[in-house]
Amino acid sequence: MYHHSGSAAQQGAGSAAGVLTPARDHRAADEETILFQRCTWCGTAMYHRLLCPVCQGSDLRTERSEGVGTVRHSTVVHRNTPAARNVSLIEMAEGFVVRGRVMGPPIGIHSGDRVRLSTAKDPVRGEPVFQLIDEPYRAWT
Repeated sequence: MYHHSGSAAQQGAGSAAGVLTPARDHRAADEETILFQRCTWCGTAMYHRLLCPVCQGSDLRTERSEGVGTVRHSTVVHRNTPAARNVSLIEMAEGFVVRGRVMGPPIGIHSGDRVRLSTAKDPVRGEPVFQLIDEPYRAWT
């Protein structure tokens, strides 16, 4: 079920990044967005995959995310950094999950917090960076 949808230059690059090349549209080239794939067979949304995890289809279409999501899990990491940082799993509104960092105090980020994409790629780690949309109400913490 192989679908040839790339140029020879993309295939020669030797990385899966060529899979995420979107069709050109009227949006600005410098716009910060997350690109994800959607299976044309079953409609499953996924992030950086070569095959659909549900139906194993290879016919994936690249789409742009709106950049809004919900924190599903967050943890504080002290390894290989001068200061503590958080690593979070963000469930995007389109249905896929991405690992990234949420700006703010690492212990102040909780499951269920709504976030918005700030930068698609952190210059140091290369992962998406998010910011809290609204401060949640925590009366008993």
